[in-house]
Amino acid sequence: MFTDDRPIFQQLADLLADDIAAGVYPEGAAIPSATDLGVFFRLNPATVSRGVNLLVDRGVLFKKRGVGIFVAPQATNELRRRRHDGFEANYIEPMLHEAALLGIDPATICQIISNRVKDKS
Repeated sequence: MFTDDRPIFQQLADLLADDIAAGVYPEGAAIPSATDLGVFFRLNPATVSRGVNLLVDRGVLFKKRGVGIFVAPQATNELRRRRHDGFEANYIEPMLHEAALLGIDPATICQIISNRVKDKS
């Protein structure tokens, strides 16, 4: 699960952010405790706390002392907006560049994407 070269706490923060953006943890809902996340992912609680605190610092989560850690209001929309802003640069542009190198025309790209969407349905 945690396999790339980035620090594990960063990977955990990204995983939690993905879950929040997908609606697994709705706004205002509590996320599992650092202890529970540590047990589930088999991580040191200090590593988990670092990842959670990264999201607190970004305003995605907030802490209620003695109660827990919760998804901040508007966190879902903000996470989706940030990802949407980078979607073209991170995915579309590299795909178009690779397609051009392979001689794949835009109509074929559209057809491939359309077929993939149908396969997922």
